[in-house]
Amino acid sequence: MDKVFLTGLRVDTIVGIYPEERVKKQLIIIDLELACDIKKAADSGDVADALDYHALSLALVEFIEKSRYGLIESMAEDIATLIMSQYSVPWLRLKLHKPMALSHSDDVGLIIERGALTH
Repeated sequence: MDKVFLTGLRVDTIVGIYPEERVKKQLIIIDLELACDIKKAADSGDVADALDYHALSLALVEFIEKSRYGLIESMAEDIATLIMSQYSVPWLRLKLHKPMALSHSDDVGLIIERGALTH
């Protein structure tokens, strides 16, 4: 299976459980790997046959900017559901970073995989 990747997608949003996190936007950074078959797009040269990562990135930015999650776990699940349902992606790996969460750490976050890889 082929994969398209997108790294370092930056979005400011309200996320967190503490009172100060509920009023001040924080940076969220997303890294994605998305399973897809690129053969049809490669053969046709037509973007309509490709996974439109530009449209996907815009949809994610809009979705996350409007969100107000308490936990990044909930955000990650909803992002995975959105991508898999709207872009017909059979498998994804999502790494979600919340770099400002801990003052004594460079980064904190999570990694999830959803769906199944087919070969």
